[in-house]
Amino acid sequence: MAGTVFRLPFEQPIFELSEQINELESYQTKTPEQRERIRGLRKQLTETTKSIYNNLDPWETVRVARHPDRPMFTDYLDLVFDEFVELHGDKFFGDDRALRTGFAKLDEYKVLVLGHQKGKTLKERNECHFGCAHPEGYRKAMKKMQLAAKYGLPIIAMIDTPGAYPGIGAEERGQAQVIAESMLAMSRFETPIICIVIGEGGSGGALGIGVGDRVAVLEHAYYSVISPEGCAGILWKSHDYAEDAARALRITSKHLHKMGAIDDVVEEPLGGAHLDHHQMASRVKMYLIKTLRELLKLPTEKLLSERYEKFRRIGPYLEESVNA
Repeated sequence: MAGTVFRLPFEQPIFELSEQINELESYQTKTPEQRERIRGLRKQLTETTKSIYNNLDPWETVRVARHPDRPMFTDYLDLVFDEFVELHGDKFFGDDRALRTGFAKLDEYKVLVLGHQKGKTLKERNECHFGCAHPEGYRKAMKKMQLAAKYGLPIIAMIDTPGAYPGIGAEERGQAQVIAESMLAMSRFETPIICIVIGEGGSGGALGIGVGDRVAVLEHAYYSVISPEGCAGILWKSHDYAEDAARALRITSKHLHKMGAIDDVVEEPLGGAHLDHHQMASRVKMYLIKTLRELLKLPTEKLLSERYEKFRRIGPYLEESVNA
C-alpha cells in the first residue's frame, strides 16, 4: 500500500530496487536508455521479490505475519463483507474489543463473522490488548455463534492473535475453561464453519475460534501451539532463541498443509498482503464464497461427522491392541 515505510531486514534489496526505479521515473523527460533501464529494473524487482518471498524461513514468515501494515480483521470487514452489524458483550462481564462479532453479508450469503482485532493506533491497540482476547471475548463469540446456528447462518472466523490474554484477571474469570468450551461448542454447531488465519495464529487464543469444517491459513501467516518467543523461553530460557524455535515448531502454511493440520493455503499478493490489501481481500473473498458453496451442499449430519473426523485425524498416533 502507498505510504508503507516499515521495512523488514530481508526486504532491503526490494526497497533498494524500488528507490532506483522511483529515482529514474522522477525525471520529466526520459531518454530511451532510461526507459529501458526502468523496464529492466522492474523485471528485476519482480524476480527479486518473488525469490525472497518464495524462500522465507519460518522466523521471517513470523515477521511478515506481524507486519504493522498487514490487513487486519476490520480491513477485511470493509473489503470482503457488506452490511456488517456488530454484536457486543457476553451478558456476563463485558465487551472484549480484542474479539469482534457481528452479522454481515458475503456475496448473496448472510453470515456471522467474528475475528481478532489487534488495533492500528496505540490507543486502539491498548483497547484491543493487541489482539489478546479475555474470557468475555470467547463467551461473546460463543453466544453469537449459538445465535447463528439457531438461525442456520454460516460462521466465518478470522484468526489473528499472538495468544489469549495471560493476565491474572483473565485466569480468574476462567480463560482456559472458556477456550475449551468454545472449541467443544464449535465442534457441535449445526451450521458450516470456516476458519482462516489472516496473520498470527498463536496458542489457545487462536484455537478458541479455530474449530471449523475448513481451516485455511494465508500464505505468509503462521499457526502454532505457542509463539516462537514463548517456546524459546520454555526450552532455552531465553527469547534470543525465537528463530530456532520457529524452525522447530513447523508453523508456516507450507509445513501445516503438508502435515494435514490445515485444509487450504490462500496465496498472498507478490511481496505479502501488506502491499496490496484489496488484492488480498479479493482472494480471501473468493476462497470464502467457493468454500461456503461446497459446505452448504452437505447434509447437517455429514457436515458434523466430517468436522469431527477431520480433527481426529490431525497428528500421528499409534493404536495397540490390549490383551484381556
